[in-house]
Amino acid sequence: MRLDDVRESSNVEDRRGEGGVGLGGLGIAGVLLAAAVSWFFGLDFNQAMQLVSGGGQVVQSQQVAARPAKPVPVNDQQARFVAKALAVTEDVWGELFQRQGRVYAPPKLVLFRDRVQTACGTASSAVGPFYCAGEQKLFIDLAFLDHLQKQLGAQGDFARAYVIAHEVGHHIQHLTGALEKAHQQMSRLGGTAANRVSVRLELQADCYAGVWGFYAAQRNLLDPGDAETALNAARAVGDDSLQQRAGHEVVPDSFTHGSATQRMQWFQRGMTGGNPGQCNTFSTERP
Repeated sequence: MRLDDVRESSNVEDRRGEGGVGLGGLGIAGVLLAAAVSWFFGLDFNQAMQLVSGGGQVVQSQQVAARPAKPVPVNDQQARFVAKALAVTEDVWGELFQRQGRVYAPPKLVLFRDRVQTACGTASSAVGPFYCAGEQKLFIDLAFLDHLQKQLGAQGDFARAYVIAHEVGHHIQHLTGALEKAHQQMSRLGGTAANRVSVRLELQADCYAGVWGFYAAQRNLLDPGDAETALNAARAVGDDSLQQRAGHEVVPDSFTHGSATQRMQWFQRGMTGGNPGQCNTFSTERP
């Protein structure tokens, strides 16, 4: 991606200097690998921890105190990259909301290390990047992005920026009410039926990430081959791809993020037309 001349978002809060909490015998490397498996391949995190260590992490509900944001260090290239990627999402969604006569309220992005307190509870790096609707913030341990590329082979700036765009997609769902509606359905249904709702939710976030990619291309921010790389990544991160890679039987009822074909199709749908109205995964018989 060509982000050298892109501004950095001011909606970045750096909490990495606040001190992390020990993560036990698995260590940060193992936890981040589990997080990468969980987020990138669409597994429930508990399943990912079973694959990596046989363990698990507990997220407890807590209140979080307001705190002043610290600026991103000038020499921190990884943090500056995600600040630029976030800025592109702000510009894209700001313009799209304006076309609808609405004002886009962008989320904040919180950088943390090891563990963080949020309005959604206390979470470790083990949960991977996530969005908390309670305070309209994205949370990410930047070490996740290194493991995403080094351990799982998701190479390139586009893959890193896609992580941010996908989580922003969940923020768009919050602003439209789709996120809360889906969570209510999942709580009521449970089991396989809840998994199916989760798939629709995640595929819509993939489609919204594709919308971001479309307008990033319109702004000449993509390098040749970026779009193809994204589709190849989408193919690799389907629930079925991971189950096959692990040597297990493919069980569609266990999917939480969608098959390789679904993830490619919905990302491509968003990136081909740049129309968020085409991202309604909840209105189709089969997403």
